[in-house]
Amino acid sequence: MSLQSQRWTIAPRVDPQSLSRWDDLPELIVQLLHNRGISDPQEARTFLDDRGTQHDPFALKDMDKAVTRLRQAIHRGEAVAVYGDFDTDGVTATALLVDTLSALGARVQPYIPHRVDEGYGLNLGALRKLWRAGVRVVVTVDCGIRSVHEVHQAKDHLDLIITDHHSIGPEPPPAVAIINPHQRDCAYPFKKLAGVGVAYKLAEALLRVDAKMERSSRLDADSLLELVALGTVADLMPLLGENRALVQRGLEVLNNTPRPGVEALMADASLRRGKVSATTIGFRLGPRLNAAGRIDSALLAYELLTSRDPLRTRELASQLGQLNQRRQELTEQTVAAAEAQVQRDPDAYLLFAGSPDFRSGVVGLAASRLTDAHYRPSAVLELGKKTSRASCRSIPEFNITAALEECRDLLIRFGGHAAAAGFTVATHNLEALRHRLQAIAAQQLSDVDLRPTLEIDAQVPLEDIDWDTRAMLDRLEPCGMENPQPVLLSTGVHVRRWRAIGTASQHLKLDLADSRRRSWDAVYFRRGDLASQIPTRVDVAYVLDVNEWNHQKRLQLVVQDLRAAV
Repeated sequence: MSLQSQRWTIAPRVDPQSLSRWDDLPELIVQLLHNRGISDPQEARTFLDDRGTQHDPFALKDMDKAVTRLRQAIHRGEAVAVYGDFDTDGVTATALLVDTLSALGARVQPYIPHRVDEGYGLNLGALRKLWRAGVRVVVTVDCGIRSVHEVHQAKDHLDLIITDHHSIGPEPPPAVAIINPHQRDCAYPFKKLAGVGVAYKLAEALLRVDAKMERSSRLDADSLLELVALGTVADLMPLLGENRALVQRGLEVLNNTPRPGVEALMADASLRRGKVSATTIGFRLGPRLNAAGRIDSALLAYELLTSRDPLRTRELASQLGQLNQRRQELTEQTVAAAEAQVQRDPDAYLLFAGSPDFRSGVVGLAASRLTDAHYRPSAVLELGKKTSRASCRSIPEFNITAALEECRDLLIRFGGHAAAAGFTVATHNLEALRHRLQAIAAQQLSDVDLRPTLEIDAQVPLEDIDWDTRAMLDRLEPCGMENPQPVLLSTGVHVRRWRAIGTASQHLKLDLADSRRRSWDAVYFRRGDLASQIPTRVDVAYVLDVNEWNHQKRLQLVVQDLRAAV
C-alpha cells in the first residue's frame, strides 16, 4: 500500500512584490486568503474583521408574495403548517419558522415526514391529512422544489409556499410563491444558502414588516441564528459570503445564550459554552440531530430544539445521543455489506450497492464512506419489492444530479446537489438504471486520475510553527465547505516514534521532531495500516490543531497525508 494516498497540489506562492499592498498582514494570512479567492486588501479586511454582508430578504423572488399570504393567514386566523425535511437542515428550518410564525400570532404546526414511511419531500397523503385538520396554508422548508405533481394536485385546496435551496427541475411547482435563490430570474446575490438560511430570510422579512407596522413580536431575529448555524454547517453548505456571516453570528449565540434544547445537546456531546465551533457542529452536534430522522422520527430533534422544559430537553438529548450511537453501528454494518458488493466490480466508475436490509437512514452515510474510500461516485439503495430508494454521493469531477437528470425516464423522483442526491426508482428498473449511470460515469471519468486531490495552502518549515501561527489560522474561522481548515506542508520532518492506536488499531500516532529538535504530537486518523512502513523522515501535510488534556493545551498536527522525504 502506498504511503502517499492523494495527489498533492501546492498553491502558488503569492508574488512577494505584491505583499506591500497588504499593510501589516502576515505573509501566511495573505497566502491563505489568495487561495480562497480573496486578492483585494479591502475584501480581506472585511473577511477577517467584519461580521460579513447580509442581503435584503426582499431581493429574493416571490418574498413579497410569501409575506403577504402569511400575514393574511395570521390576520384571518387560518391554520398554517410548516412542512420540513428530516435532516438537521430541515429540522432547524422547521423550528425556526414555527417559532417565528408563532411569535407573530399565527396558528401554526410543524409537519416533518417520516423517512421510512413517507420519504423525502411533499407527499399527497400528508397534504390530505393537513387539509382535513383544517390547515389552509403550507410552507415548505428545505424541500418542495421538485414536488411538481404534488403541488398540482393540492393547489385547489391548499395555498403552498415553497422555500427551498435545492436545484430546480425543468418545471417549477405551481405554488403561490417560490423562494429559492436558484430560480433563473431571482436577483438575490448569494445563491448558496442552506434550507434553514432561506427560511431565516423569510423570517427576517416577516419580522421586518411586523416592525414597520409598529407591532412587537417579542422575537429578535438574531436569536434564530443558532438554528441557522446548526443547519448550514450540518448540511455542508459553503462557509463563505452570507453563509459565513450567518454562521459567525450563530456561533456567538451558541456560545453565549443557546436555547435550552441546544444547551442540553451540547452537554450530551460534552461541549460547554465557548467551545462550539463549525467543526464541533459538524462532528458532534449535527450527527446527533440527524440521528433522530435516520433511526427514529425527526420530530424528536424538533421537540428538542423547541422545548423550554429543562428536564424534557435533557431526556431528549440523551435519547438522541443513544440514537446516534445506534446510527454509527448501523453505518458500519451497511458499509461492510456494500463494500462486499462493490468488490465484485472493482473497475466500475460508479459504485452501486443495495439490499433489502439496508436502512434508508444510513444509506447516505454509507455512500459517503464508499466515495471517500474509492474516490468514485456511489449510490447505496434500500431495496423494496416495488420501489427502491437511494442516496448518492459524488466527487468534484462528476455531477451526480446532472447524471440522474439523464436518467429521469427511469426514475419516480430525484433531486439534490452536484455532490449529493437521492432518488426513488421502480425496482424493476434498477438494472437499467445501474447500467446507464455507470455508462455516464465511464464516459466522463475514464480519462480522470481517480485519486482525491489534497489542496495544500502553503509550505512552512515546522520549526516556524508556533501559537502565533495558530492565532493567525483562527482568523479564518468558521472553516468548512469552500473555506476549509488550512492545510500546511512541512518537509524533511524527523519521525522519532510511531504506533497504531484505537480500539482496532485504526489510527496512527506519531512523535515528530523539527530541525530545532522540538517534539510534535501528530495523529493520522484511519491510517493505522501504515504503522509497518513509516520511514524516519517524512514530508507531512497537516492541519494545525490544539489538543487539550488535563487543562493543558498543546499544538498538534492532524495529518492529512504524508510521503517519504527526498
